[in-house]
Amino acid sequence: MAERKSRSLLLSAALTRAGQALLRTGPPGGRERWERKNHAGRTVGLYAGPAAAAGVALAAGRVRPAAGAAVLAAGICGAYDDVAGDERRGFRAHLRALRDGEVTSGAVKLFGISAAGLVAGAVMKERVLDKVLAGVVIAGAAHFVNLVDVRPGRAAGAVLALGAPVLLRKGPGAGLAAAAMGAAAAVLPDDLGERVMIGDTGAHALGAALGAAVVAGNRRAGLLAHAVAVVAAAVHGDRVSAWARAL
Repeated sequence: MAERKSRSLLLSAALTRAGQALLRTGPPGGRERWERKNHAGRTVGLYAGPAAAAGVALAAGRVRPAAGAAVLAAGICGAYDDVAGDERRGFRAHLRALRDGEVTSGAVKLFGISAAGLVAGAVMKERVLDKVLAGVVIAGAAHFVNLVDVRPGRAAGAVLALGAPVLLRKGPGAGLAAAAMGAAAAVLPDDLGERVMIGDTGAHALGAALGAAVVAGNRRAGLLAHAVAVVAAAVHGDRVSAWARAL
């Protein structure tokens, strides 16, 4: 079991580092398309996000194919927001825009990641209530990691900290946690050094993998507790982001 966890962690980390190097060497569409300004006004690359999403999706898919698919879907929805996103933040703003007939990138993320989480949860669990709770946990975890991605290293650090207790357990949940932690560890040095940012692509993918790890490693009581936690984080998203910013 320890060997399987090690393989998942190392595979995810290796794929993420290789993908990041490949994108940096030959960025599709030109280097400018892959550059953004961070909170401090420094120019950083977006290479880490797609690399982490691909790395963790492939590693997670070896453990649970449904989890890998959910991670990939979360990363794709995040990538759409990185490319076409606007400045509006929070579910309420995007839902108001949707009510007025405007489909924002945030609405695409909300419904896309939620759908992916519910499908993965339906595959990973047997009973109807557990399937729903699992979907909430996967989608909610993806959103939570994105909420704390407000300063360098916050999102990757959160995945490492929250994944560690799951990693210590037995079963497929530990393998999925290892996949999430491997990709997070691979991007953390460049993220902290403000050379890259993981963006919504990486944050949502890492969060979905973390959520899938929780789902695989818990029964109904644990699923319910985690579902309540991620829903509370979503409701108080501004406070969560402010807390992460202040760390």
